[in-house]
Amino acid sequence: MQTEKEDEDEASVEEEYVALSSFTGSGSDQLTFSVGDKLLVHAKPSSEWWWAELRGVIGYVPASYLQQDAAAAEEEEEEEEEEDPWQDEEYFGSYGTLVREPRLHLEMLSDKSRTEAYRQVILSNSASLRNKVVMDLGCGTGIISLFCAQLAQPSEVYAVEASSMAEYTRQLVKQNGCEEVVTVLQGRAEEIELPEQVDVLVSEWMGNCLLFEFMVESVLLARDRWLKEGGVMWPSSAALTLVPCQANSYYAEKMAFWEQPYGLDFTPLQPLAQQEFFTKPKFSHLIEPDDCLTAPCDVLCLDMYTLQVKDLEEIKGQFHFDVEKSGVFHGFTAWFTVHFESLETGGATVELNTGPNSEPTHWKQTLFMLDRPVSVCAGDSIGGTILLRRNPVWRRHMTVTLHWSINSSTENCQVGTKSFPMWR
Repeated sequence: MQTEKEDEDEASVEEEYVALSSFTGSGSDQLTFSVGDKLLVHAKPSSEWWWAELRGVIGYVPASYLQQDAAAAEEEEEEEEEEDPWQDEEYFGSYGTLVREPRLHLEMLSDKSRTEAYRQVILSNSASLRNKVVMDLGCGTGIISLFCAQLAQPSEVYAVEASSMAEYTRQLVKQNGCEEVVTVLQGRAEEIELPEQVDVLVSEWMGNCLLFEFMVESVLLARDRWLKEGGVMWPSSAALTLVPCQANSYYAEKMAFWEQPYGLDFTPLQPLAQQEFFTKPKFSHLIEPDDCLTAPCDVLCLDMYTLQVKDLEEIKGQFHFDVEKSGVFHGFTAWFTVHFESLETGGATVELNTGPNSEPTHWKQTLFMLDRPVSVCAGDSIGGTILLRRNPVWRRHMTVTLHWSINSSTENCQVGTKSFPMWR
């Protein structure tokens, strides 16, 4: 029979790791550390969060920020290709099949709001697309390229896809009688060669919280290399929107549940539940409009003609919200909107909005939970900043840091800061 001490020894790994990037802990259970710090990992309770020690202080740390030893970390910096900081095999592999989880192509094609927005862009600009050269970057199954070929009369559409889905896209192009217009090219945007520059660069590059997975970098590199002077970007602009919100059902499910399940006091598990559920964003969240405590605010606005790759490393926005109704402030919900400028004189801009007042999309919204809910009253204000910082090693990851202050006429100002690592 195994003793309690033997159980502890088995769970304890006692390994030294080096920090690949800095991390600011939120709450007393998370460690704050700087790049290059050496941490002693005591346990690995999940693949995402480990229990570690730094200078005598113990807490949770995000596993993706650590490398087992400094020598390996230096080697990784010198030979990034070996560790694949872009995680291309995983990223492109997930788009390379119709049956592999999470069945992304079925999910995207079934997203009527997303697909119809791109179809409407092509249809409403069909006259201006006549005899134009179009690049569809990250074309997937090629549906946008097929829309171009069938609804407009471009001279050429270059459908670019890095994953193995490109083989099937060629079949779909032929099956739909578009092979004289659409040319499918398999390869990364940074590596492909085109016989000419393009008039229009269209791409569906958006991820959770707008930038996650950073496909946008490939779009910007393709823009600088292949878009003609005066050419058109679709989307032409993008905005990230934020709103303070209630999340009563989610909070009850993940935290309040432990207060007295089956008549027993399980509150000692609440800190662990908070660590598990509230230290990272909740993807695929659907917020009810009534759960918004204020009017939403655009906190980041991107111009796809002027945005540079270097700008992606760190993007900061500010917000100020006036609380419209009393309630419980559980956190912030984020979503994005993109706009497609018209090529027609006097034509209308097409908008794709992933917020709660629009038809749900496969992106849904992203929920950032506070460690502890705060009661707010109508007339209070919530101000602060949001910072999106790209991971310096794992290039498809980022950290979202929210800093806020609650100003009330009845209580002292309450201030809070929390960082949310976002990874695949």
